[in-house]
Amino acid sequence: MTGAIVGIDTATRATAVAVLVPGGREVERRDDPAPHESPRHAQVLQPLLEQALEQAAVTWDDVATICVGVGPGGFTGLRLGISTARALAQGHDLPVVGVSTLEALGRGVELATPKELDLPGAPEIAGPVLAVLDARRGEVFAAIYRHHRVTMEPSVFTPADLAERVAARREWGRSPMLGVGDGAVRFRSELERSGVAVPSDSSRAHRVSALMVARLGRAREPVDRDALLPDYLREPDAVPPKP
Repeated sequence: MTGAIVGIDTATRATAVAVLVPGGREVERRDDPAPHESPRHAQVLQPLLEQALEQAAVTWDDVATICVGVGPGGFTGLRLGISTARALAQGHDLPVVGVSTLEALGRGVELATPKELDLPGAPEIAGPVLAVLDARRGEVFAAIYRHHRVTMEPSVFTPADLAERVAARREWGRSPMLGVGDGAVRFRSELERSGVAVPSDSSRAHRVSALMVARLGRAREPVDRDALLPDYLREPDAVPPKP
């Protein structure tokens, strides 16, 4: 074993962790609060990490790299996930890699079977993937990915502006654009009117996968721990008062 990869993402209401063992197990553990429940990042992140390591049959001595989703997403969740990754990296003397949460969401459809995508006719995913996260305030974070590259950079949109932008694009040809994420679920009607195919609300394609965070991060260069910062894309909802 050349070293296990730990993946963490707390950018959404969910808490997701994963352990990827090269040539071995791939384990993901997560906590997905019900719509009426509050996020539980602070309570469940560390226990989920320990459970994932145990299930993968590795210890921190076997870990080579920590990969963490850097957003965009919720201010509190991002801050906790990144500070935890930095603390673990320092405590275990490990390199740390930041991964776009939108990219992990967009690329996460690769982990789902056609049945799990739950689309009419279960089409093969050959077109672009629109990753959409609910940004609150009547806005969404969104980006488009195709063939392992970004074709629309992550940005902030109103649902109407995003639908208009998507409708104007002609990059997907005959293959439908797939919309995934909690933002795609919330604003399904706007996106579907623009020709975007959105899986059923319960599809795993709408969940950010920590396993994909680990997969993406293992091929990238580590960053200095102090340089690992959240990518909010806009001012956070809560800004500390100026001194």
